[in-house]
Amino acid sequence: MTRPNIVWIVCEDMSPHLGSYGEKVAKTPVLDQLAKESVRYTQAYSTAGVCAPSRSALITGNYQTSIGGHNMRTLGFSASATNDYPPGLKPYSAVIPADVKCFPEYLRMAGYYCTNNAKQDYQFEAPVTAWDESSKKGHWRNRPDKNQPFFSVFNIETTHESQVWLRAKEPLLVDPKSVEVPPYYPDDSLSRQVIARFLSNVMVMDKQVGEIIQQLKDDGLYENTILFFYSDHGDGLPFVKRELYQRGLKVPLLIKAPFLPKGTTDDQLVSFVDFGPSILSLAGIPIPKSMQGQAFLGSQKAKTNRKYIYAARDRMDSEYDRVRAVSDGRFKYLRNYMPEKSYYQDIKYRLQNPLMIHLLDLKKEGKLNTQQLYWFRPNKVQEELFDTQQDPFEFVNLAKNPSYAAKLAELRTKHEEWMSRYGDLGAINEVDLVKKWWNGQPNPPVTEKAIVERSNGLVKLTCPTSGASIGFRTKAKGPWQVYTQAFSVNPGDSLYVMSHRIGYMPTEIRVKN
Repeated sequence: MTRPNIVWIVCEDMSPHLGSYGEKVAKTPVLDQLAKESVRYTQAYSTAGVCAPSRSALITGNYQTSIGGHNMRTLGFSASATNDYPPGLKPYSAVIPADVKCFPEYLRMAGYYCTNNAKQDYQFEAPVTAWDESSKKGHWRNRPDKNQPFFSVFNIETTHESQVWLRAKEPLLVDPKSVEVPPYYPDDSLSRQVIARFLSNVMVMDKQVGEIIQQLKDDGLYENTILFFYSDHGDGLPFVKRELYQRGLKVPLLIKAPFLPKGTTDDQLVSFVDFGPSILSLAGIPIPKSMQGQAFLGSQKAKTNRKYIYAARDRMDSEYDRVRAVSDGRFKYLRNYMPEKSYYQDIKYRLQNPLMIHLLDLKKEGKLNTQQLYWFRPNKVQEELFDTQQDPFEFVNLAKNPSYAAKLAELRTKHEEWMSRYGDLGAINEVDLVKKWWNGQPNPPVTEKAIVERSNGLVKLTCPTSGASIGFRTKAKGPWQVYTQAFSVNPGDSLYVMSHRIGYMPTEIRVKN
């Protein structure tokens, strides 16, 4: 069969600030044109209000709470060097279930050339079998055979939370006087300045998307390539990012494909756990039973549309919390498992945002009104229910309102069924969870060496470690191939073999031929 080329363009930390979604201040001509050529999804949701847990769900097709990718973040920090993480916690790769893999590995096994440019942030070290190339140079243009189908991901950091302060000296592309200030911020010059900076970054991102699209056109690939554009979660601003409100979870999603109707809208619920299954479905590759999401496109599209989306909040850097959410697209149910915690948490990284400092200063001075103080309530109620259509900022908790008792019971039940079906590792102390994964040892388990067998001129590879992926190559610096079946090696070539169970340490061996 002819397998389609697929490209993901992923921006960071952005709610649906596109003209096609009603944005009036930031100008996004590239993405507005893409929307005219795409299906525009109005109900697409991340599984977390922050990147690493949501990317864990994206790359596996599984809820991060069920595979151990729920705490933000597990890699890329030094607990001994900073106060950004809880005492005693050391960086770790989540030891995900043995039957769960990065979904691009299945694409590679089917003959795809897979690249990631360049952010991973999956809560675990990806095995060498996940990508042909994962670097700032990752590109479909690097595939050795130009007829080989490809799956290429491009991550655009321009709208990330950090760019609000890192790009603070760049010229604004929107007038601060024209921005809309949400009611949870004071309507003053600093709030408007920060929002204008963020929306200016959106406009820069739009141009960067245009550069990737132009490359597809230059290569004669644009018309027949399936193209996804989406954000990894909502806006990178205070009381948005990390939260489970609509503004933290709802993302833009545009999908262009030759077989999809152009300039149309789709209101079905879509979750990040559905992306991986949908890509496999589009590529004609069987969806593994281990995936918890459902395909919303392709030959294996689910018979019924999703009725609920689910999301979770757990540790954010140094601060622990545990909140779970379920939504039917209009009504949102939140279960607070640590009601003794404040809604606001003093996260060091976020204190670099001038708007965060501003809010804290005004709070100290007693200058915030009731809605602006909403975030700073000292503790939580166990259950919350919001009508996001009538109450878009989710200020009015309907959980005690008898008129909504049936909806509260429905969503509470769906939350509990979700927990029962998939499990929730957030219920386990993080340090204890890592100890369990590591069998009480101070370091992670090590993937066993691959076993190399030769027969009739062919090499067969196996690994005793359950769930291990096996990569091989014949040159020390060459690309890693995914092992799928016995293969031949030229006389005189060395053979390098890497075995890696996700969450374990990988093991590489060299075999002389």
